[in-house]
Parts: sequence; structure tokens; C-alpha cells
Amino acid sequence: MGAPMQTELKRMQTFRVAGLAVRTKNSDEFDPTKAQIPNLWNAVFTTKALEKIPNQPVSKAVYAVYSHYESDASGEYDLTVGALIDEPSSEFRYVDICPGDYLVFQARGELPAALIQTWGKIWAYFVQRPELVRSFQTDFEHYVGAQAVDVYIGITSNT
Repeated sequence: MGAPMQTELKRMQTFRVAGLAVRTKNSDEFDPTKAQIPNLWNAVFTTKALEKIPNQPVSKAVYAVYSHYESDASGEYDLTVGALIDEPSSEFRYVDICPGDYLVFQARGELPAALIQTWGKIWAYFVQRPELVRSFQTDFEHYVGAQAVDVYIGITSNT
């Protein structure tokens, strides 16, 4: 069955990401006729949107933020692909990462295949561990290399 999924618990402070966004749901993303995420990424790269986002700090890190969840993993959510910003701009959608505890999962390998596979493992991870509760406030992907993404999943404390 393979090695158990490695995770790391991190406490995050709030930060802001601005970029391009869509509202979608996972069932639509599995249907090529309804999927919006590939088109969102295509728009980010073809328009060079990340280069046009004002008020970025020196870091040129790319983030994909899942927010405004309708309910849980089966409901609608917003996905914003963008960069860290200090101050919002009217040109781009922005989202604030909720402060709190996040489990960090690593996706390594050719993208997007490695990331899609990691998300499948994340969903299974939480099914197998009902004591861990996803917060469904903000989750995010931090692109740390050409074939490396850290996926942060917000969790609630049961204490």
C-alpha cells in the first residue's frame, strides 16, 4: 500500500494573496467540459498576470488559495492563483489566509499529475482520521519549485 503520507503541523499567521480567481467545485473539475481550473492556470501564464500584480514583496512565490467554501470538499469554493501582496489592488481579486493550524502535505514530481495524486491522498488521509477536522476556511498550495508544491490544509482544534 506504500509508505504512510508524511505531514507536518504548522501554525500560520494571516497573509494576503492576489491574483486571478474562479468559483468551482470538485465534481465539475473531474468533468473536462466543466473544469475551470486548467483555464485559470492557462490565463495566469498566458497573461503573465503574476508579473502585473502590484505591491508584491521581494518573494515571487506562487500560491493557489482555496477559500469561501460552501460546505466541505463536495461544495463550491473559490480558487485564487496569485502572489503575496502587502496591500490590495483593485485590479486583482485577493484573499486573506486565515491564521491557525495547517497540516502540510508535500507533492513532488511532474505537475500537475503529482499534485492531483497528492490531493487524492489528502482526501483519503482525512477520511481515515476522523479525529482531524478540516476547517474549510482557507487551504493553499505553495509552489516551492518546478516539481514541488506544499499543500496546506486548515484544521480545527478539538481541544
